[in-house]
Parts: sequence; C-alpha cells; structure tokens
Amino acid sequence: CFFALSFQSDAATSFLRAARNGNLERLMDHLKGGMDINTCNQNGLNALHLASKEGHVDVVTELLKREAEIDTATKVGNTALHIAALAGQTDIVRVLVEFGANINAQSQNGFTPLYMAAQENHLEIVKFLLDNGANQSVATEDGFTPLAVALQQGHEQVVGLLLESDTKGKVRLPALHIAARKDDTNAAALLLQHEHNADVTSKSGFTPLHIAAHYGNMNVATLLLNLGAAVDFTARNGITPLHVAAKRGNNNMVKLLLDRGAKIDTKTRDGLTPLHCAARSGHEKVIEMLLERDAPILAKTKNGLSPLHMATQGEHLACVQLLLGRQAPVDDVTLDYLTPLHVAAHCGHYRVAKLLLDRGGEPNARALNGFTPLHIACKKNRIKVMELLLKHGASIHTTTESGLTPIHVASFMGHLNVVQLLLQNGASSNATNVRGETPLHMASRAGQLEVVKTLLQSGARVGVKAREDQTPLHIASRLGKAEIVQLLLQRGSDPNAPTASGSTPLYFASREGHGDVASLLLENGADISPVTKKGFTPLHIASKYGRLEVATLLLEKYASADPKVAGQNGLTPLHVATHYDHQKVALLLLDKGASPHSTAKNGYTPLHIAAKKNQLEVGKVLLELGAETNMLTQQGVAPLHLAAQEGHADMVALLLGRHASISLATKGGLTAMHLAAQEDKVNVAEILTKHKADVNTTTKLCYTPLHVASHYGNIKMVNFLLRNRALVNAKTRNGYTPLHQAAQQGHTHVVNALLQHEASPNELTANGNTALAIARRLGYISVVDTLSILTEEPVTGVNTVIEKHKLNVPETMNDALDLSDDEGKSL
Repeated sequence: CFFALSFQSDAATSFLRAARNGNLERLMDHLKGGMDINTCNQNGLNALHLASKEGHVDVVTELLKREAEIDTATKVGNTALHIAALAGQTDIVRVLVEFGANINAQSQNGFTPLYMAAQENHLEIVKFLLDNGANQSVATEDGFTPLAVALQQGHEQVVGLLLESDTKGKVRLPALHIAARKDDTNAAALLLQHEHNADVTSKSGFTPLHIAAHYGNMNVATLLLNLGAAVDFTARNGITPLHVAAKRGNNNMVKLLLDRGAKIDTKTRDGLTPLHCAARSGHEKVIEMLLERDAPILAKTKNGLSPLHMATQGEHLACVQLLLGRQAPVDDVTLDYLTPLHVAAHCGHYRVAKLLLDRGGEPNARALNGFTPLHIACKKNRIKVMELLLKHGASIHTTTESGLTPIHVASFMGHLNVVQLLLQNGASSNATNVRGETPLHMASRAGQLEVVKTLLQSGARVGVKAREDQTPLHIASRLGKAEIVQLLLQRGSDPNAPTASGSTPLYFASREGHGDVASLLLENGADISPVTKKGFTPLHIASKYGRLEVATLLLEKYASADPKVAGQNGLTPLHVATHYDHQKVALLLLDKGASPHSTAKNGYTPLHIAAKKNQLEVGKVLLELGAETNMLTQQGVAPLHLAAQEGHADMVALLLGRHASISLATKGGLTAMHLAAQEDKVNVAEILTKHKADVNTTTKLCYTPLHVASHYGNIKMVNFLLRNRALVNAKTRNGYTPLHQAAQQGHTHVVNALLQHEASPNELTANGNTALAIARRLGYISVVDTLSILTEEPVTGVNTVIEKHKLNVPETMNDALDLSDDEGKSL
C-alpha cells in the first residue's frame, strides 16, 4: 500500500471520507476520476477498511466488485475482516467472507478475526466465522486462543459456542462436555455459573462427569462433583461414570468416584458391574481396588457372565489369577452353563485355559446344549487348547444333547488336523448322533473332502445308514458334492441304496439338478428305473423340478431314460414338466420323442395341462405333433374347458384355431362359456362368441351361462351376456331364472342389471317362490327393497313361507390332477 504523507491530496482525503461516511455517490465520482481504489491514509486504512468499520454494506460491496484488494492490511496488520469483526459489523463480515476474505488472517500480534469477535462478545459473528472454517486453535503471539480471551472476559455464550464447535469432526457435544474432555476447569466453572446444571446430557445420555471419567480428567471431575454432579448418573444403557472409569482403567478416577459415594454394584442394562468392565478390559489395579471395596465378585450379567468369564474372554491372565485368588469359582456358569474354560476354548486362549485347568477347572463341563470345552475347541480349530484339554482328561467320547461327539463337530467344520488328532487319541469314526449320523455323514454334508478321505482311511463305514436310511452318498448327492460322491463310489458305496421313502442318490441328484453328480452315479451303475414309490423315474424328477441339465443328460446318454414312461398314475415326464411350468424341459422331452398323446389315468393329456397352465409354446408344439384338441378326461373335461376357466384368452384362441369343439360339455353339461361365466372371464367369452358359441346353452340341470354368472355375482359377465342376447328369463330344471339365482345370493347389482333388461320379478320356481320371497327368507334387505316394489306377492301356503330355503347351485368343474410323488406333496 502507498502510505500517504502529510501532503496527501485533498482528493484522496475526500475519497476516504466518502467511504467512511457511506457516501456512495461521491465515492463513485472519485473512482470515475481515476482515484486509486486502494488509496490509504497515514495509518494504512483504505476505503474498504473505513467502510467495513462503519458498516456501509453498499460501499463495501461496490468496492469489492471493483476488485479492491480484500486482504490488504493496515500498519498493525488488520484486514477489513479483522476490523469488521472487531466492530461487530455482522453483515460486512458476511459480505467479506462471500468475496473470499482470508478468514484466518493474523494481525501483527497474531490476532484473527475470530479472536477479535470473541474478545468483543460478538456471538453471531463468532458463529458465522466458525461455520465458515475459522480455526479456533490459532493463538496470538502471547499464546491466547479465542476461547482463552472469551473466558478471560467472561463471555459465557461465546465460550459455550467455541467449546461446542471444537469437536474435531466428531459428534457435536454440549459445551460443558467439551470442557470436561479438555479438563478445562476455568471453562467449566464459567459455564456452571450460569447453567447451574452439572448433569446436562448429550444426545446419548452421557453427562460431563462421564466424559471426565472416560479421559481421566481429575480436575474437572472434582469440580463437577463439588458443584453437584450426580456421581451415579446413569446414561441411556444404565452406564454410570464408575463403569466408564473402570473400563478405561483410570485408577485415580475410580478412587475419586468411590470416595464420593459411587455405587460399586450398580449394573448397566445388560447387567455389567464396574468389576465386569475392569475385568473385560484387563485393568488389574482397578479390579484390585474394587475388590478391596467389596465389589461383588459373583455378580452376573443378564447372560450369566461373571467377571471371571470377562477376564477370560479378554485373555487377561493377571486378572484371571487375581479373581481366582479372591475365590472366584473356577467353574462358575452362565445361563447356558458355559464355564470360563468354555470361553477360553472358544477364544483359543491357551495360557488362560491352562491356568483354569491347573486351578481345578472341569475339562468335561457340559453347557446347556451338551457342548464341552473340547467340542468348542474342535469347532473353532483351537488345536493347542484341544491338546491341553486332552492332557487334562477331556473325554473324546462325550456327546452333546443331539449326540455329537467332538469328531462329529470337527468333521463338519473341516478341521483336518483336529480330526486326525482325535483319531490318534481313540475317537471313533463310526460314532453316531441321535439322527444316526456318523462323522462321515457330517463331512459329506459340509463338503469336507479331505476329512472324508481321512475318515475312510481310518475305517469309517461307507454305507452306514442314518435316520430314514440316508447314507453319506445320499447326502453328498443331494448337495452336489461331486468329488465326495466320486470318492464314496470308489470306496464301494451303493449308488442304488434306497432311503426309507425309496429315494436313491440319483433321485436326489436329479431333484436338485446336479448334472455332474447324476453323471457320476450313472457311470457307476445307478439304476435309471423308477426311484419313487409312485413310479417316478429320474427323468420324472428332473422334469418336475425343471432340471434341464439332468434331463438332457438322461435323454442323450441313456437309452433307457424313456420320455414316454409313465408312473403309477399314468403321468409321463411331459405331464410333470408342463404342470410345473418348466417349458424348456417340456420342449426338450417333445424333441426327444415324448408322446403328445400320453394320457394319465384320469384322462389328462399334456395338452390339458398346457391349456390350464397357459403354456403357449408347449401347446403349439403339442398341436403340431398331432395332440387331440377334443380329448376328454374321465369327467368330460377338454383342454378348452381348462383354458376358458383360467381366463387364458390366447390359449383359447389357439385351441379354437386347431378345431377345438366349442360346444363340448363336461359330464355335468358345462361348456367353455359356462366356465368363463363362472370365473368372470369376459375376455374369453368374447373370443367364444366370435366363434359362434351359444350363450344360452344349458347344463344337465338347465343352467345357462347367465344363470351361472348371476349366481356368482359376476356383473361384467352378466352385462356381456345380456348384450349378446342371453335369455333373461330362462329357467333351470327347478324353475329358477337368473333373477332367482342373483336374489338367492344377495347380488343387488346383478338384480338391478337383470331388471333393466326386462327380467320378470314375478316368475315362480318349481316350489312357487318369487325372487323376492327367496331374498326375504335369506335376509337380503337391499334385494328385498329393490324387488318389493315390482313383485306381485303370490298367495302361497303357510308351509312355503316357513320352509327353510334350499340353495340351488350350478354345476361346477372340480377335476384335479395328482402329481404327488413319494414325498407326499399333492398338488
């Protein structure tokens, strides 16, 4: 900056005076006349400095737009932002920061804008500067920070704001908590002068005393306690300051809290005492102090864990020794009957396990589920702990509640070294659990190939049967463990061994779609003939579950896999694949010679099923191969009936296009139109009508489609049939009109539609009842209200009035196809 001398021009003085006075018009005149925008007086103050001090926002904004140097300093090093912050000019501060002023600039003595605002108690400016990146850690040459000067001046709100902002990216805490974290007694004292609440809580429920206890800050903890802080204040989870101090191992803090009356046996929500916390974290001196003050050594958490369990879990050997020395029971148990030795085995803590055993710990202690420490060591592959347990008499034959021995557990987990060690120590490779499963079953299920090899080498019986007669080969086949299947077959496992339900390994491989396993079984003599009690072959099973790979394997490599073979109920693989929506398998079967004419015992063909399931592609291929569109089941059901009932318009069109008879009726006389009416499938009815279907065709009981639609309350179908000249007063064998049917069922909307199309309300049934009489007897009030004004009441006998109404129901089609196999899953 050019420092003006005593002979500074009158123009420069006038320019600076205009800036100080906020005279924007005069200031602009000087600038237009060529005045240097950064001209300053003998103290280094320029127009921006002077306007900022006085709070002239319009002048400051114009100067900055005209590129006045924003961070130019006066002789003492103050920028415009320093000056505005010191003067409390909040709006100017905002403008300067928006234009990029250096928010952490320091004057010659190290003052920052934040320091100046804090010193003068300008709270809003302090907050704005902090929100925009001001660094409150920057100190003056004398080492004073903004917080220090605010404390010195007694500006409590500024102190609180500075403390709350000093979180270093962590969760924001109240000011008093920050003071506690910093062990800043001056700040804490100042805040408490006005707050008077030493137990203010953070969002998580912690008080400043919790924070002081965490950091071991004795000075502020003492201050808080002296000013009334609750020594046993519990946070959200029941945590007190003593829990925190014990967990952190802050010895002096623990002593202070105890001296001030902290409850030594207080528990968290999970049941942890301070002694548990110290034991879990391994703070020996804290444990000793707590025990000297009679801390409950037998205290249990909600899960039944004692301090000894906690110390064991953390592998804190000295703490375990200390607790045992104070008579903590070496075999103390949790709610699940886990001893500390179980815990040591789980964690693999050899030194602690040895100490517990040396102090008399029971190596065969059983947990609630029957697991011993040896079971757990085997499960977790803790080989050193396992060896230690065996040396101290742990039994390799002990069983869990489900009958598992240690070798069962190790085999399932695949810990080969553990299995080998157990076998060396006399474990039986043929031991059985309550399900009759041996370690070989367990290893096969888990796919543990190397363990399977070891068990077989040690004499495991390859064909041993578990519950339901399952061998290891059945299990490996079901789960697709091809390498294990191959190994078991090489060792002589029977590929045709049946389970109690008659299922062979090939059945399971086919069901689960394991083509590689199926191939291995077939190569080793697996029988391709029926494998279920209902005569399903592997090809049936693959078809049922949509296993294209297995089906392809069977059809292409094994001539005996006949796609035409039928089970006991006459179902072929094609029936099954079509029923279960496996189109790719169905098309494969047809390509490989499956008969489109095959008929189940109840008369169903594959085309019946394709029609019902809307399998269009399968249906087209079946028809191209000559499938009969008018083939009837034992109940007289044609494919068209099924497609119509299900509402499959495209399938209906396909069948009609291939000469399906539109007038075919079931044994009860139901046509496709009746069935569409029953299910309210107007889309199908439209196609049937286009193909000249009779809308007034009758069943054996003389029900028309309109009777059926009216009975079921299918208003869309009722309206469609009426538009297509359905006889509105047609009668059934019992004399019922569609109006009688609608009234009997209480379908007011259908009643109204029929009446609008000239349905006669005075028609009588064979028993002499009008629709009104039926509705009244059954209590359909809205129907009665509609019909009562239109119906002429007939003179009837007393018996007709009081007799119980017998419902008249149209015929229905309930033809079903049983595709259950030996699993008993009937569909």
